[in-house]
Amino acid sequence: MTMLSVGRPTRAGEALDPEAPIPAGRGLLQDEPLIFELGGWGQTGVDFEIGDGDLDAIDLPGLTRAAPPELPGLSEPETMRHYVRLSQKNHAIDLALYPLGSCTMKHNPRLNEKLARLPGFLDIHPLQPQSTVQGALAVMDQLAHWLKTLTGMPAVALSPKAGAQGELCGLLAIRAAHEAQAARDGEADARRVVLVPTSAHGTNPATAAQAGYQVREIGQTPDGRVDLADLAANLGPDVAAVMVTNPNTCGLFERDILEISRLTHAAGAYFYCDGANFNAIVGRVRPADLGVDAMHINLHKTFSTPHGGGGPGAGPVVLSAALAPFAPTPWVVHDGETLRLEEHAQDGPAFGRMCAFHGQMGMYVRALAYMMSHGADGLRQVAEDAVLNANYIKARLSGVMSAAFPDGPCMHEVLFDDSWLDGAGVTTLDFAKAMIDAGFHPMTMYFPLVVHGAMLIEPTETESRRELDRFCDTLLVLAAAAKAGEVEMFKGAPFHAPLRRLDETLAARKPRLRWTAPTA
Repeated sequence: MTMLSVGRPTRAGEALDPEAPIPAGRGLLQDEPLIFELGGWGQTGVDFEIGDGDLDAIDLPGLTRAAPPELPGLSEPETMRHYVRLSQKNHAIDLALYPLGSCTMKHNPRLNEKLARLPGFLDIHPLQPQSTVQGALAVMDQLAHWLKTLTGMPAVALSPKAGAQGELCGLLAIRAAHEAQAARDGEADARRVVLVPTSAHGTNPATAAQAGYQVREIGQTPDGRVDLADLAANLGPDVAAVMVTNPNTCGLFERDILEISRLTHAAGAYFYCDGANFNAIVGRVRPADLGVDAMHINLHKTFSTPHGGGGPGAGPVVLSAALAPFAPTPWVVHDGETLRLEEHAQDGPAFGRMCAFHGQMGMYVRALAYMMSHGADGLRQVAEDAVLNANYIKARLSGVMSAAFPDGPCMHEVLFDDSWLDGAGVTTLDFAKAMIDAGFHPMTMYFPLVVHGAMLIEPTETESRRELDRFCDTLLVLAAAAKAGEVEMFKGAPFHAPLRRLDETLAARKPRLRWTAPTA
């Protein structure tokens, strides 16, 4: 943390030193070390009664601790303040607009949280008898119904735990379908290639490789869409699937999506759609009508479940009629007047399971609560407002910053390049770091890779015009300073964050994940 030089006595009885820094904090933000550095070794914030009996005579002989745990002992106020101070070091959606493009950090309604904490949802166990969790199974069944209705697809797998695992689920279903067809034809499955556009999310080629496929890249047109000629030239009997994000990672709707689907199916391949950006078209476009065979849905993006933070995610996958028989177990089925999970495919071609348990109950409740509180018209407005807000930002900033694809409207996110910074001596990274000093989290930087110095901004539908204006006004002031040659303002940023500019590359490649006590 940058220190304030306002003077303090260096020790008792000494005069004020006007140059001595105050290390405790800046304003209301408190400096805070690691919890291990706070001391408390050899003590505890909790009183335990020590019995007089033999510890080895308890019900768990041999499991008693031979030495104290290597944890600091803090009181409740110390522990609470520690974590509150840590929370002040992070930007949060509850503090201001979170402009990360392609991630959709949007407001999570508190109604969702209240419902997810109801008894029967919060405290159920995956090994409970299914007769005791009928309400939870009903939530899953209803969520599956609405996901199929919104996408027009006949089947959905709820079990994938995130978008990337959803991609894997879809590709494994595609692989199982091709293998089944090859077996019927008395041949070996020769389809070992997946086509992926250059602007795709990085998980797309990674997932294809994880599923055992070779990845072949498809080019992009100057207006940011899939190059149809390149796609057609690469389609052949060795191609298993095409993975396309729509709206794509440049924030644009693929105008030729129907032709992409037609070409893919004509070549005997399946069309996998990355549904990360479904929030831009939910309630307006059904992926099934676009010829999609499989699509994962990031519940955090479209249906407001919490994103990140190490918690349980959810990435349901909807499947076309051709792939529905290959959906992974388990799934909810009606058994008379009761519901149950079908754990084993009976003589079916399903490829197996994605995970040990169905899981993500809290995410299911939150997503369904969001759907039911909005209704059909509300979900349609979600898409409309997400697109409106992104285009509002594009309109306000395009006169100063350079839109990567200036012609026509964008969808849910707007993409700028760094050509407007030419000659300023300021990079995309510098500009992003200055945004921290101005009170905003940076936008997504340098992605997608098809745009030089990319700045990808996604405001989501939950931001008001007042907050959009506050954000745009801030970026316009920073842009003016960059063009005016105030280079040091950017090269040294952030000045006011708890930590100064870090070496993110070194931190990612050589993270320090374990604290060790300093040697004496």
